[in-house]
Amino acid sequence: MLGSFLGSSLPGLGRTRMRVFPPILNILWAAALLSATTALAQSHASAPAKPSHPPRTLPLTKFYDTPSPLPAGKPGELIRSEQCDEYDLPYEISAVRILYHSRSPSGEDVAASGVVLVPSGTPPAGWWPVVAWAHDFIGSARQCAPSLLRNLDEGPLLAMYVGLGYAVVASDYAGLGSDFQHAALDMRSNALDVIYSLPAARAAVPQLGAKWVVAGYSQGGLTAIGVAEAESEIGDPNYLGAVALSGVPEAHEIQRMPVFLARGIKTVFPEFRVEEMLTDKAIPLYQHIGQACEASAGPDLEAREMLKPGWENNRYVKEFFTRNAPGRKPMKGPLLLIGGESDPETPSAIPATAVAQLCKQKDRALFVKYPGLNASAVIGDSVSEQISWIRARFAGHPAPSNCP
Repeated sequence: MLGSFLGSSLPGLGRTRMRVFPPILNILWAAALLSATTALAQSHASAPAKPSHPPRTLPLTKFYDTPSPLPAGKPGELIRSEQCDEYDLPYEISAVRILYHSRSPSGEDVAASGVVLVPSGTPPAGWWPVVAWAHDFIGSARQCAPSLLRNLDEGPLLAMYVGLGYAVVASDYAGLGSDFQHAALDMRSNALDVIYSLPAARAAVPQLGAKWVVAGYSQGGLTAIGVAEAESEIGDPNYLGAVALSGVPEAHEIQRMPVFLARGIKTVFPEFRVEEMLTDKAIPLYQHIGQACEASAGPDLEAREMLKPGWENNRYVKEFFTRNAPGRKPMKGPLLLIGGESDPETPSAIPATAVAQLCKQKDRALFVKYPGLNASAVIGDSVSEQISWIRARFAGHPAPSNCP
């Protein structure tokens, strides 16, 4: 239920920034909470108490399977869709899973999965405006897909967007859910998965409008910037801009996950030899994460125990870091980049190098900093900035920028 989401997943929603919410947002939240509370009370009155909570994850069903070889399809072509009512979402929200054609880092045809969330009621003229969601890093195995989580990983935030009249299209990224190799931590690959999810979503849910923005959290924020860079080449006139929440991870930050980094490099560059980067101790963990979502379930190793001396000088490692550095290509449309800076274990600040590079390119970027907040608190405290900025893009207003 939405009410339980608020306390557990969006801690920043209780902070003082809530005072600047637009009145309509307060009304919508109140209505959603009332609906959730009423439904919860009715369920308690009519159903006996259950001995345990339902599992957090959903089964990896045949919906996600694809024939081998995969029948040819254009990027964004829908393979199949299905209604899903197993998510912990307000009952007014309809959820439709999608499986669609995307492309691997080498350009091969692959399948990607995702979920479409749609408001109830009659859509406005031009159909529902769309927020494409780019999720944070969640693992590299098939069963790690956000569409297999009952709360969709960031369900409260996505439910809020839907409650405000936006449809949400949330890609899992190829290889999470679908049975292909996942390009873990690769900005370009994940960004194209997000872009291709949109035509597939419109084929599954015709009420989706043409105009859209992308939003992403942490590593998903990097993906959102990747969408903006890719759109400078694709040139979709209906793309309106990108929101990156809780900063943009830099190369030294993703080094904290060496085995996942190695898996991403191997997917992008198949000729890369993992044993040139990882120690013998780390190889079993590297193999383990291909089958499980929690690295902690494997051998307990620190990053320094996993990496060989001089690993960062490997040709493919350097190419991967260069490929995933934001600001090396011009972006299409404006950018809202929101960060905090209080939790050293969860980097959420806006890197000065990213700011300098984006501004140097004359990208239209607005940087908003929340000193003293960690990554999760930034999500809730920045809600008013997110919504105001997104509304302005769909309304056609000029985008602000605070580049020097």
